[in-house]
Amino acid sequence: MPKKKKQEGVEVEAEVKTQKKGRGKSQVDETTKEPTQTKVLKKKREKLEPTGPRKYIMLIGDGMGDFMIKELGWKTPLEVAITPGLDFLASYGEVGSCQTIPHGMHPGSDVAIMGLLGYPPEEKYTGRGPIEAYARGIELKPEDVAYRCNLVTLRLEGDELIMEDYSAGHIDTESAIELIEAINRVAGTDKVEIVPGVSYRHILIWRGGSGGLQTYPPHDLIGKNVWFAFQAYDEEPYLKEFILKAIAVLEKHPINQQRKLENKPVANAIWPWGQGRAPDLEPFEEKWGLKGAVISAVDLIKGLGRLAKMTVIDVPGATGYIDTNYEGKVDYAISALETHDFVLIHVEAPDEASHEGNLELKIKAIDEFDRRVVRYLLERIVELTDNYRILACCDHLTPISIRTHSTKPVPFVIYDSKLHTKKKGDIKFCERVAYESPLYFPSGPELFSYFIERPLKSEEVAEHAGR
Repeated sequence: MPKKKKQEGVEVEAEVKTQKKGRGKSQVDETTKEPTQTKVLKKKREKLEPTGPRKYIMLIGDGMGDFMIKELGWKTPLEVAITPGLDFLASYGEVGSCQTIPHGMHPGSDVAIMGLLGYPPEEKYTGRGPIEAYARGIELKPEDVAYRCNLVTLRLEGDELIMEDYSAGHIDTESAIELIEAINRVAGTDKVEIVPGVSYRHILIWRGGSGGLQTYPPHDLIGKNVWFAFQAYDEEPYLKEFILKAIAVLEKHPINQQRKLENKPVANAIWPWGQGRAPDLEPFEEKWGLKGAVISAVDLIKGLGRLAKMTVIDVPGATGYIDTNYEGKVDYAISALETHDFVLIHVEAPDEASHEGNLELKIKAIDEFDRRVVRYLLERIVELTDNYRILACCDHLTPISIRTHSTKPVPFVIYDSKLHTKKKGDIKFCERVAYESPLYFPSGPELFSYFIERPLKSEEVAEHAGR
């Protein structure tokens, strides 16, 4: 935890403590009728000298964006969620939209966040599997292929094979690891094995294997007949045999027998997808001149950080779900910013709620993201510096209506503590406002370049201009 710095003329420490006690409540100064947080930030601008080099913080609420929903009066979850933190950033900063998914590419977090970190996915992306493999410290040889591998729940219904749950009921990590170890004991070889991860998310390594299969993300198949996708593995008999052996192990395992008794979704199959060979990313600090760090519970984000030679920070209690350690992520980010120039804080919860089709949970996840990440960051950052920029966005939309990712542009807001000193109005951060704004970026790298105030390289500019 960073030490608090003494600031002359401003009782920042007292203000922060007061705000921490009432984070769940709306804090308004009765004299000015202005949010307390706004007053604190204004006081710092007026009375403090710059405290050091500029710091950059990116906040990603994964899958936070959505389509208009009838049950919400044709509003989106972002519009109805309680988000005074994001609204503060929007009221003082710049709101716009960005096309994070290049044309023709799958709308995954891997593609989107690679771009949001300034790397053009059209050139650098090879697949989700190898990115997550690097998160586990798995070294891949040029001929190796890494697959993302979910524990899933499949259901036979007549002649149909239904993808009932892409996460086996968000199976707990301890049970998942025991299942994966059982699979490896029976079906693992010197060529194929599964490296256990968190909850339902694991990595299948195929040494000297094929990456040419057409595979399908299981979260895109919820409630659908998946025979066509399952039979696609027939093209690689070696892999298909491993999958069938794994299914046989899972069917008889005591953990699944107990889950049946408790009416929990059983982890009765593995689902490899998102395969690829190791990508080559230029180190982040060499590319942008900034020392960067990433904070996430999700292997995908950790892997991107490691590939880019960024500092990857593990936060105790970070789960990748609604019960994650939100404040812990901010605390570790503030500490990292003492020695780093850039930190990415990623929160997976809104995306998970969207894949579940749970509207109430998605709105709650957005509320928590705002209250426990955005607002808490604004409270904590003043302890460290008054010279910072914040970019808050989602990587892609994950609409409740389709329960998977969309290629539509995402909303974003940029707030600069030095430039954005005047309130523009009471602006709600949401898709509607973002799409009405003239500020638009056709790619993630272009948004990132604008945010960190550093130009793209000439060849990257030419590449984006040619699209």
